[in-house]
This record gives sequence, C-alpha cells and structure tokens, in this order.
Amino acid sequence: MSKQIIRTDQAPRAIGTYSQAVRVDRTVYLSGQIPLVPETMELIEGDMSAQIRRVFDNLRAVAQAAGGDLSDIVKLNVFLTDLNDFALVNQIMAEYFQEPYPARAALGVAALPKGSAVEMDAILVLE
Repeated sequence: MSKQIIRTDQAPRAIGTYSQAVRVDRTVYLSGQIPLVPETMELIEGDMSAQIRRVFDNLRAVAQAAGGDLSDIVKLNVFLTDLNDFALVNQIMAEYFQEPYPARAALGVAALPKGSAVEMDAILVLE
C-alpha cells in the first residue's frame, strides 16, 4: 500500500498530529475541517452560514490539492454543536453539491476544536 500525504496552503494547516488528507490508490481521506481562515488560522467571523461555507471551501481546497473536487466526495460527515443548524447545512450544501449527493452522516457533538460550531470530514474517490 502506498500512501500519499496531501497538503495545501489553500486550507488551514493541521493543528495536531494529522495530515490534511491521505491518498491511498484512488481514495482520499480528508481530515476534519473547521471554519478556520487558512491565512490567519483563526475562526471566520460571521454567522453560522459563513462558518459552514468556510468549511466547504476548506474541504474543496484539500480535495483540489488531491486532484479532485467536492463532486468526487462519496461520504461526508458533519459534526454540529447544535443540531438546530442541520437545515442550514442542507441549504448551503445544495449550493456546493449537485445530485447525486454523497452519502452523509450528521452528528450532534458537545464541543469541537477551537470552539467551532461545525466540522466536516470526507472521503473522496478519484477517477
């Protein structure tokens, strides 16, 4: 098995002992992204909509660094500190994805890194 570590300055750098993504053959495992601005490594200012969009933008940057895009995601995991934001995730996700949509899970969690309200990770498969 050959692993390729994916890294880009267009997404936040890892804030722990992990890689932004790891590619094995045609499958890419994207680590969790929170709404950090890559240039400042600070949480984006703004409402929950801005936070969700920043997470999708971060995931897109890592997917592109791996040679793919959001359309290559086959599984998306969404972690929310408030499940009342679930409908907003659906609304914004429709701006970033087209059918057929990836498989997805949405989980309510007690807390996320840096006090974030949302985190997402993904698996994508490249052609």
